[in-house]
Amino acid sequence: MDCLNSERFKALMDDALAAVRARAEEFSTLDAAIGDGDHGTAIVKALAAASAAADSATGLKAMLNDMGFRAMSESSGSTSTLIGAWLVGMSDGVQAEELDAAQVAAIFAAGLANVRRQTKAKVGDKTMLDALIPATDALQAHVDLGIGGMFSAAADAAAAGAASTEQLVARFGRARNLGERTIGHADPGAMSMACIFQAWARSFPTATHSKER
Repeated sequence: MDCLNSERFKALMDDALAAVRARAEEFSTLDAAIGDGDHGTAIVKALAAASAAADSATGLKAMLNDMGFRAMSESSGSTSTLIGAWLVGMSDGVQAEELDAAQVAAIFAAGLANVRRQTKAKVGDKTMLDALIPATDALQAHVDLGIGGMFSAAADAAAAGAASTEQLVARFGRARNLGERTIGHADPGAMSMACIFQAWARSFPTATHSKER
């Protein structure tokens, strides 16, 4: 059955954590060029806290809420705040324990809406939103492909958005103080967000769910 429930989302988060942890040094190196140099550590801490919270929760809505608040409890600056807000927002959008493709798109839209309550950043500002916004849009635009196909499309969109940040001037965080010197460096938050969606695309196979694109 093409659905997303608490068990599957927990597995997705575990896979995302493993993928991000494997590239943590890369993300911190990117951050060292334009920021504090700790993004790899910060994103791993936020996702690890969220993943751990899922173990004791019952039901998708409660699990996402617990994951979000646990992530926000980590002292990882804006990373933990935004990842936590994303997950809590998803929880607010949950209307059933077994989500179909359209409902999955809806909870991710709710997650993005909550992130936007925490930051004024938009596409083009060289932040994680450069990957998260196009990924969320891709989920909504490809509901007909099923959940696996949606994640595949979102991963492609997030990767393209993250790559585009290399040519952008940072407008938020410590990086904004460097102005045009940030050009030529990809944003670590956008890169780690793309990594998350890429992990989900691998974890939720498209073979039995997607239509030919």
